[in-house]
Amino acid sequence: MTALLFGILTLALVGPIPEALARAEWPLYAPRAALTLWQAITLAAVLSAFSTGFAVVSGLLRARPGDLGPVPLAASLLILLAILVIGLRLIVTVATIGVRTRSRRRHHREMVDLLDRTDLRHRAGADIRVLDVPAPMAYCLPGLRARVVLSEGVLTRLSAEEIAAVIAHERAHLRARHDLVLEAFLALHAAFPRWVRSASALTAVRLLIEALADDQAVRATDRTSVGRALVACAGASAPRGAMALGGPTTLARLRRLTFQPTTADTHRLAATAYLLATALLVVPTLAVALPWLTELNQLRGR
Repeated sequence: MTALLFGILTLALVGPIPEALARAEWPLYAPRAALTLWQAITLAAVLSAFSTGFAVVSGLLRARPGDLGPVPLAASLLILLAILVIGLRLIVTVATIGVRTRSRRRHHREMVDLLDRTDLRHRAGADIRVLDVPAPMAYCLPGLRARVVLSEGVLTRLSAEEIAAVIAHERAHLRARHDLVLEAFLALHAAFPRWVRSASALTAVRLLIEALADDQAVRATDRTSVGRALVACAGASAPRGAMALGGPTTLARLRRLTFQPTTADTHRLAATAYLLATALLVVPTLAVALPWLTELNQLRGR
């Protein structure tokens, strides 16, 4: 029964729950709390999956020969095998994504350092690189030697306040290491089977990360400058491994900039999200820990 409950919880945490949260609009107005909730869902899904495996193993160890029929035994072994495969895929995916992404960034960083237009960069900052591209384009390359890459079109077409908003946005990504958050979600997304996982979860998380960077840009400049910069760079893209200012999330972010709920509503949304995140992490953990602690105490008392 414990394995069944954890299995159902795992399926819910990687499918219907992320799908429902991805369709909701409120996370955009409490992005930090909503991103914490997404991370809690991810961790809870992993905990629940492995808890399912632990429950199956515990049941098999406690069962006496002949207690389990061939069908329950085969089902238990299949569930255990599935959990082991998911765990292995998660480890391999984390390592693969990390190595490939950092390799791409390293090569791209070397390229932009070679192509940098130092005559256009002026005193924008040591981490800024300018490419001779007429269209407005901006993205960042996270890592130990982080870069903010701007095109000539950004410097020539945007105002000083709009350029400041672009740079503040990209530096916000670098400071918060949003790339690591995305890598974790990518790994979990790849670890679970396609028929189980939510296809819209990654899109929702990317949108929240961009919203957080937009908020930092607003604090550094103003909403109008951020909005105009978004419109100017809306059609631009970035190489794999980088994080671009524009892209498919632009329209939703523009709507968000034009409408903001009251501070009380924002605080209420954030508090609810943090409460749900805490519950998602605490409940599966206690559900696993308490039975084992109880059994350990019983063994000590014998």
